[in-house]
Amino acid sequence: MLDQIDWDAPEIPEGLSTAEYDEVLHRLSVASVERHFDAFADIDWDHPDFEVRHDDPRWRLPEADPLGGSDWYRAQPLDRQIAMGLWRQSNIFKVGWQFESILIRGILQYNFSLPNRSTEYRYLMHEATEECHHIQMFQEAVNRVGIDVSGMPRWIRAVSPFLPLVAHRMPVIFFVGVLAGEEPIDHLQKAVLRSRREIHPVMGRIMEIHVAEEARHISFAHEFVKRHAPRLNPVSRFLVSLMFPVIMRILGDAILLPPKEFQRRFDVPEGLIDELYWKSDASERFLGDTFADVRMLAEESGLMNPVSRRVWKRLRMLGRRPSRFRSEPPTAFAG
Repeated sequence: MLDQIDWDAPEIPEGLSTAEYDEVLHRLSVASVERHFDAFADIDWDHPDFEVRHDDPRWRLPEADPLGGSDWYRAQPLDRQIAMGLWRQSNIFKVGWQFESILIRGILQYNFSLPNRSTEYRYLMHEATEECHHIQMFQEAVNRVGIDVSGMPRWIRAVSPFLPLVAHRMPVIFFVGVLAGEEPIDHLQKAVLRSRREIHPVMGRIMEIHVAEEARHISFAHEFVKRHAPRLNPVSRFLVSLMFPVIMRILGDAILLPPKEFQRRFDVPEGLIDELYWKSDASERFLGDTFADVRMLAEESGLMNPVSRRVWKRLRMLGRRPSRFRSEPPTAFAG
């Protein structure tokens, strides 16, 4: 397949000019000033409606979650469904803040070498500030639920001190990783909110805030990759194109898959998680929908080629086609 890569191909169009790119970042910065949230001022944690009770059926897993939509889960007694929902949602919150702590450290690492008057510097500091509030919000939710979850797989927690260093040396790879952490949870939260299913007010308010602010963060990461990936030399761009789907899959699994601890605690049948998230036709559609936006980004930034496309397909993430626009709902694929 390597002979299908045209190593001497001209650089693909770089999209936005420097002035246009700076204007996009200026608009994102202004939006961060005009519309932002505080983890404690904008969530009334002590309101009676926000009380977390371990017998509240609104904590059941939504059908948008492959486990929540499975026959095995729906066959469980109500109290067990609630217990699994509380544990899983709490662990997703924990994974969320662990990922965002890596993101903040990477932002600071990247910003350290930026020149004065950089528009990237200003916007990224706004983003880091917002992520600090997200971390507080997620951890407070974990505290209120009261279950001691671990979050990310142990091996990712072990290497997490070194991941932010990638931001300085390989910024395109780092921001691909940012999208790998942001896109899956954003997709899942939007699916839950679109379903209009009754969910607990704590979870609903957190999702509303997170989706609203992550829209800016995801927009920036897309524009960053589209701007900087075409400027890589052909060999580097090819290597990044191969790493792109692998990073998406690894971090996507860290967020989306119920961990082994969950499976042992609730006696999940062996092989069920692999079937729901990896091996079935439904799981392939789920993965295709979840990563449709980043496949569009790969196409737009010159990071999709015959070899990398095979990697996307091998990881069951290729889907029927990429999104036509960011955040296109999965229902738009019908017909």
